[in-house]
Amino acid sequence: MFDIGWSEMAIIAVVALLVIGPKELPTALRAFAQWSKTARKLAREFQSGMDELVRHADLDDAKKAIATAKSSVKQQIEQAIEPATEVVNEIKSAATDPASKPADAPPVASVPAVTAPAEQKSPPADAAGGQAA
Repeated sequence: MFDIGWSEMAIIAVVALLVIGPKELPTALRAFAQWSKTARKLAREFQSGMDELVRHADLDDAKKAIATAKSSVKQQIEQAIEPATEVVNEIKSAATDPASKPADAPPVASVPAVTAPAEQKSPPADAAGGQAA
């Protein structure tokens, strides 16, 4: 963090011992440790708050991108379906009003009625074996 080597730490310890004195040094070290814990805690809270803001900003951007893609896909689907609805409307109008068929429609040929074939009788079963040979 501060890039302090062992020699610099030894110099700081000697100066602290001379300035503060051996009697008050443990109390001063506890106060320094408490202050550094508080500073680290505040830095950690600040960092987590910033990370949360970034996550929310990313989520908002993602939500906007999804909404844009959703509307784009919806428009494309509606454009693709639009010709089909026109065909359905034409079929409905033709079904309700047979006189209003399109000019380019081919003539409708009449289809003869199909009758079912007459049932054929099966040959009589043999009395001895039950089946014909």
